[in-house]
Formats: sequence, C-alpha cells, structure tokens
Amino acid sequence: MWRLTTSEGGGPWLRSANSFLGRQVWEYNPDAGTAEDRTEVDKLRDNFTKHRFQRKESQDLLLRLQYAKLNPLPANVPAVKLESSAEVNEQILSASLRRALNKYSTLQADDGHWPGDYSGILFIMPIIIFSLYVTGSLNTVLSPEHQREILRYIYNHQNEDGGWGKQVLGPSTMFGSCFNYASLIILGEKLDVYNDGLAKGRSWILSHGGATAIPQWGKIWLSILGVYEWSGNNPIIPELWLLPDFLPIHPGRFWCFTRLVYMSMAYLYGKRFVGPITPIILALREDLYDTPYEQINWDKARDSCAKEDLHYPRSRVQNILSGCLNKFVEPILNYWPANKLRSRALSNLMEHIHYEDETTNYIGKCPINKALNMICCWVENPNSDAFRQHLPRFYDYLWLSEDGMKAKVYDGCHNWEIAFIVQAYFSTNLIGEFGPTLQKAHEFMKKSQVLKNQPNYESYYRHRSKGAWALSTVDNGWSVSDCTAEVVKVLLWLSKISPNLVGDPITQERLYDAIDCLLSFMNKDGTFSTYECKRTTSWLEVLNPSESFRKIVIDYPSVECTASALDALVIFKDMHPQHRSGEIEKCIKNASMFIEKSQRKDGAWYGTWGICFTYGTMFAVRGLVAAGRTYDNSYSIRKACSFLLSKQQITCGWGESNISSDIEDYVDSGNPIAVNTSFAMLALIYAGQVLYKAAKLLVNMQLETGEFPQQEHVGCFNSSLYFNYANYRNLFPIMALGELRSRLLQNKN
Repeated sequence: MWRLTTSEGGGPWLRSANSFLGRQVWEYNPDAGTAEDRTEVDKLRDNFTKHRFQRKESQDLLLRLQYAKLNPLPANVPAVKLESSAEVNEQILSASLRRALNKYSTLQADDGHWPGDYSGILFIMPIIIFSLYVTGSLNTVLSPEHQREILRYIYNHQNEDGGWGKQVLGPSTMFGSCFNYASLIILGEKLDVYNDGLAKGRSWILSHGGATAIPQWGKIWLSILGVYEWSGNNPIIPELWLLPDFLPIHPGRFWCFTRLVYMSMAYLYGKRFVGPITPIILALREDLYDTPYEQINWDKARDSCAKEDLHYPRSRVQNILSGCLNKFVEPILNYWPANKLRSRALSNLMEHIHYEDETTNYIGKCPINKALNMICCWVENPNSDAFRQHLPRFYDYLWLSEDGMKAKVYDGCHNWEIAFIVQAYFSTNLIGEFGPTLQKAHEFMKKSQVLKNQPNYESYYRHRSKGAWALSTVDNGWSVSDCTAEVVKVLLWLSKISPNLVGDPITQERLYDAIDCLLSFMNKDGTFSTYECKRTTSWLEVLNPSESFRKIVIDYPSVECTASALDALVIFKDMHPQHRSGEIEKCIKNASMFIEKSQRKDGAWYGTWGICFTYGTMFAVRGLVAAGRTYDNSYSIRKACSFLLSKQQITCGWGESNISSDIEDYVDSGNPIAVNTSFAMLALIYAGQVLYKAAKLLVNMQLETGEFPQQEHVGCFNSSLYFNYANYRNLFPIMALGELRSRLLQNKN
C-alpha cells in the first residue's frame, strides 16, 4: 500500500535547509496494510472511475483513510442537520463547528501542517514524464507502482470525446490531448483494438488538426521530445538575457514564473536539443499527425494553433517580430562570428539555471521549470551532481488520490493554507479546546520562516527573502508577499494567547524582519504583487507568446495580495507602533485607495488567484474593514454587499463557476458551492451583515464525517488555469460559521 510521509528525506543526493520540514512524499510498501485496507482502497478507486464523467474532482480519500487510522475521530461529536423550519442559533453553530474542528485536527500532520492535493492541471505530469524520458531516468524515478497509478490518473481524466483538457475541469484541448496521449505511449500503452482510450485520444487529436496545432509550450516540449521540429517554433532568443537589465524588455523584469520557464526553454532552443530518437518517438511521429512526418510544412506549423487552445492570440507586433527573428536574426546568430555571442548567452543562462536549482534545493520554482532545468543540467553534463540532485526532488511534486497519481502545481501550499486554517480556528472562539493543534501549527510556521537572503540575489533578479514565508517550504524558498502577510497576522494573534496553550511567540527580531520584508514587496503606489514588485510596464503583455495563458509577462498588483498586506500591517501597527510607523501608515492609505479604485462598476472585485468574484470581493472587503471602512461610511462596501446579495441563489448559497475566471464576468454554476458560499458570507459578515439562511445551508452541507464537500476546484491563475486548494473545502466554511457565531456571541453579551 501507499503511505504519505511528511518532513522526511535522506540519501546522498537530497539536501535541505531545515531538515525537510513540510516535505510530502508518497511511498509504496507492498507489505503495508491489511487485506481489508487494500479492499477499501480498491473500492474507492473503482467508485471514482465509475463516476469519473459526472464528478471529476477527487476527494483526497487515500489521505483521509490513512489519517483516520492514525488519528481516530473523538467520540460523542453529534451530527447536525436542520429541518426546513429550524433556525440557526449559537448552539447549533457551536455543535457544527466542534464537529468540524475535531475532524480537521485529525488531518494535521505530525509536523504541524495540513497536507493535501494541490493539483488539477493535466499537462504537468506529462512534462515530468517527458523530462525523465529524454534523460533516461524514467524507470529510475518512477517505479512500476508509480507508473501504474499515473496511467490510472491519465485514463480517469480522459474526456468523453476522447481528448484531454489542459486541466481537470474543462474541455479537451490539443495541449492536453497530445501530452497525455504521448505519456501513455511512453509508459508502455499500445495503440491496438484492445485499448479504446488510446484510439479515442488519437482520433480526437487528428480530427482537430494534429500536433502541428498545439500551442507554443506544446511545440517546445514536443521538440525536446523529438516529435516536432525546432524549425516549427518561433525563436526564443537566448541573447535577450545579455541586454542591459535596465531595459523594460529584459527578462529579469518579467513575472518570475515566466522568466524562469522561458530561461530554460531559451537554453534548449539555443542548443536545439532533441532527446534520443527511439522506436517510441518514431511511433509518436506517426500517431500525432495526419501527414507523414517528413512531409510536414514546419514553416506553416509555426503559427498554427487549435481554436480550443487559443486563449491569447498572437498580436501583429509578435508576428512582425517573429518573422524578422526567423528570417534574419536567427540565421546570423548561428554562424561565426555571431555564434560566439550565442555561446556566451547560453553560458549565462546556465549560470542562472544553476542558481535557481541550488537556491531551491533542486525543487525549483514550480514543476515546469524544474523539469526544464533538469534537462538543461543533463545536456550540460549527464553525469553531473546537479543532474543527480534533481531526480529525488520529483517526488515532492507527486500526489496520490483515489483517481491515481498526479502532479501538483507546486510542491505544496503549506504556509498559505496553514495561516488561514489557524484563522479559521480563531474565528470560532473555541481555541481553548484545540491547544495541541494550534501549538503544532504555531511551531511549523515559526520554523518555516526564511531566515536569510539568497547570496547575491539581486544579480539573479530575485527579491529579498529574509524574514518572509514561501508558499510551501523553506527548501523552495521563494518569498511571497501575501503568504508572508497572512502568517504575520496569525503570529500576531497567537502572541496574545498564553504560551501554555499555543507555545512561545515569535521573537521580536524575526517579526520585524518579516515586516521589513513585507514592506519591501510594496510597489511605488502602495500596491502588492506576488513574488516581487512590479518591474516593467503592462504594455509588454503584447509580447506574450504562449497562446494559452493570459497575463503572464508582468507580476501585476492584485487586490488579494494588497488586502492581505494591508490587513497584516494594520494589526502590526496597533501592536508595535514604534516600528516604521510612517511607512506603514502611508502603505495602508495607498493600499486602501488601490482597492477602492479597483472595484468594478457592479460592486465586485476580480479574484486573480481564486474563483473569482466572490473570492476577490471577500479579500477586498476584509482589507477595507481592517483600514477602518464600514458599511455606513464606505460606498465601496455597500456596493460590494449589493453585488453579492444580487448573486445569492434561491438556495441561499453562492455557486460561482470557474468560467468566471476565463471570461472575467460572474457566471453562476447553478448549484451552491460551500467554498464560494463561505467567501460571500465572510465578505457580508465583515460588512456587518448577518446571514442565517446561508449559514443553515452550510450546516446542512456538512458531511457525516464533520468535513464539508469537495466540489469544484477554486484556485486559479492567469485567467487560464484552475487547480485545487485541498484545505479550502473545510477552512473557509469553518471560518464563515465561526465568524457568524462570534458575532452572535458579541450581540448576546
């Protein structure tokens, strides 16, 4: 059986900055578990497969099965279900919350965080498979048990039309279909009369134009794999990195995800690297095209993109620029003496790639740039220590659920979620009953702070990190503005509680380091972006070459990041008025103005990182209330309340579809969703409203286990991709019901 391990690691090629704190790895032991355990696991898997077209989201049931045996649920926790005539009161809320918190505490790992599925994007696992295949490492890293679970996952998320989407939720695309089909072939599946899934997948690909219509990222990866020609790609010029870095078009000014992915893509493009041409690759060359491979017009293919994948059409500026680069610049740069400049550019890129690998302990910023970086290290030296150190860190990205083994979008979201989980416990006013849980969480957060800057970080276009918190772990190490803000807020709250209950508070020195780092994220106008300050102008978005993703060139300021920072700074200023008070006061003022100016005419705020208007509006209202706005004195808050109430369903809940993110307008899913209902409830409660009927809906949505249902994925980015925050299903309903209970108690007293 499979078993999740946390905060473990070892061996000659694994390194860690703090003893692997928070590392999540699924390990297989054929002798583990009883016959009954294995039967239960098979039942969960079969049930998912049976209903895979009706319910695409997994429930993380294998984790829950393991933790239920390790941490049995306390007895005498009664279930709560309300009849239509019943009314919500403080006693009912208390019973529901105790039941939820007792269950939630059993899902906490020994190291203090709450592990969970953080996946949903279907092209990441193929990228990992491709990178391992071209470097000859597939069977070294992925055991037969890994590969069997990956096959299960790919087939479970094949759409009824035979294709695959770029994400679990969504229609079939050329990107997802080519990648997952190729992965199946690489993993040993055969295209024959016995494999209906492969046949349907190939049919979808060919009926939609074949792999020449795959978008840019797909073209690049298929070129690396050897089933697409580099001549069919628009240039990714390595020499761009040699430009003076004060220029707005220097890649060091781009959003960190974009620059890191294109950094290694530029290296492999400059090398024209192609993996070994094996019989599998030759078979894929036949399968993925309706024209013989040797007869494909790669010049025509270069600008081809299936309509299903075309979310960001190429601009006229891009077409002109790409034409010039193809016809004039590239030919010159590949011949002497200009090729010396290319050689210098590639060496420079490799220096940056090694820096990223070493400062993230070979985890990488995300699985995509990690996989690319590993290939670059292998191309440079297949026997290098750098390449070997990459291999065991792939396990940090693999997650197992009843639908199979998938790839996470990051190595976790530990600090982001744990901060909100603790806030959820606080919201209930029941923290005295859950001291051990909060103490473990407290220790995890204190140990997860980044204590120093990376060496020479500015030369490698990194932001300062001393005092910050990463989204996931210290080993990943990339500091994030809103993660830092939310953890600071929680640590300040915990410092007011007796150490006998929650442990010793963070030291003042480290708290001040955190505030100093948080203020360093502030843009000139008082706004906050994600991993860095905004470094260049928004007009550069016209150069976005991806075709599939929007808004990826700039680290744009967001309402959520700005509101989180504002909230934390208000609390800090009240508790520590002596530290940088003038700057903090100015920041609070400017951040509040930004939030108010960002409000849409309909009263909502767009959520960049969550689905979508309920999410963004909740953060915006929370931030404004922290800054002193109220329903009575703020037109923005009154508009927000009107917007949310206008979207309330007849069920008294809210159910916002992920399509809202795509089209940037509110779309109702038709059914209440617990998390979106909680977002809307929280915004309205912060504004002073009381929502008994919505609370009643949440109470009745609570499962027999005490948890709330896993419904649609509610994480998103770039108005393009949706993924799952595993703990949102519980923490936000708990927070909404807890905030309501607290207000009822205040009114009672």
